[in-house]
Amino acid sequence: MSPQPVSPPPATPGEAATSTLAPATIESAPLPFEAPALPPPDKFAPHIALILPLKSSIFALAAEVVQQGFLAAANAQKRDFPVRVYNSVDEHKDVIEIYRQAIANGAVAVAGPLTRSGVTSLAGYPYIPVPTLALNTTDLKAESNKLYFFGLLPESEARQIAQLAFAANLRDATIINTGMILSKRLALAFADEWKKLGGNITAEITYKDGDDTAVLVNLPTAPWLVEPVLPPPVTVVSESGELSTVTPKRIGPPPVAPGNVAFFAGDTKQARWVRPYLNPTLPVYATSQTFSISSDSLTNYDLNDIHFADMPWLLQPDHPAVMIYPRSVTPLDTDKERLYAFGIDAYRLLHILLNPKRNALPLDGVTGRIRLAESNTFQRDAVPALFKYGRGLTPETLAVVEAERAAAKAAEIAARKAAAAADMPPAATPAQ
Repeated sequence: MSPQPVSPPPATPGEAATSTLAPATIESAPLPFEAPALPPPDKFAPHIALILPLKSSIFALAAEVVQQGFLAAANAQKRDFPVRVYNSVDEHKDVIEIYRQAIANGAVAVAGPLTRSGVTSLAGYPYIPVPTLALNTTDLKAESNKLYFFGLLPESEARQIAQLAFAANLRDATIINTGMILSKRLALAFADEWKKLGGNITAEITYKDGDDTAVLVNLPTAPWLVEPVLPPPVTVVSESGELSTVTPKRIGPPPVAPGNVAFFAGDTKQARWVRPYLNPTLPVYATSQTFSISSDSLTNYDLNDIHFADMPWLLQPDHPAVMIYPRSVTPLDTDKERLYAFGIDAYRLLHILLNPKRNALPLDGVTGRIRLAESNTFQRDAVPALFKYGRGLTPETLAVVEAERAAAKAAEIAARKAAAAADMPPAATPAQ
């Protein structure tokens, strides 16, 4: 049974600070001598600072959901320090000022900013004295070794999907994108990782709604090394009684050459347009963009046999490591559920940075398995899954579902046999 939704209490600047950590264990460092003086403190108290663009007209909704998840994790883990939330209007412009104020107020660790522009600004700031977890990434090299990065990057998922497909001994990939900006980014990331792994790009196709579907039906494939065997000829009798020999035609679409795979860089709706036109024997891989918690199993049948990867938060809601965190009291769509889960793992990672001696990495997070890679960047591996029976199922869940279906089928057959036996007349008794 899943836990009842709990609405985390709002963080208030005046919340009492409690700590079970000795001050000497807190990962911090004095500011360099040349560091600019900090602003006057505002209600000084040791705390965890959360910097989010809650006043932004563009990012406020996403920031609010991340905040909910962050506070939910803090409450669930009986936090060592209270969380104090700092609101930003434009992180690119005000993040340094807000960060400095948080440090002056006694922040022992900082999470944020959330936007890529805000993270880029903070990465160029060298005076970071406490563990700081940026909730996005940047191409700029960080000026401080106390700045870490954690983000929900679609490109990272596309690279993981390439690794999964390559591990399945698939080598010749056709990439299908929808012409949208995100779709092109996913396609580029998959192609780059696929080539690094040693795979071959057979073709790259752009398919938009309304385009000629022939481009999907006739995907390029490598030639068969051995021609497939056709069914043997059969003799048929016509209505006039004449005998003739007929060679049966192969039923269904032609098989796909071994080693071929299609990577689809699109969302759920777009995948439903595309999948029915692809050869059913062609392995198809995609990212979590194809998975939606609001879709019913009937409409999801169009997605059957598409491989993808997503968060345990969505795919394994009954997993013990997921169930300990409360769900949002407000119903969330799929994208916001991911942001909520992201907030949970952001707090957990920051807690690990505050307690480095606990050696809690890699972390089995609600967003996936998280490890620390080079450049102080946390890498997340999502859970592999497959659309089957109109549902997105992990390998473990799929095994359970198929066992249940097999048991139900066996019970049905047994019931039919029992009914048939009951309807049969008793056997005749041999004459004496």
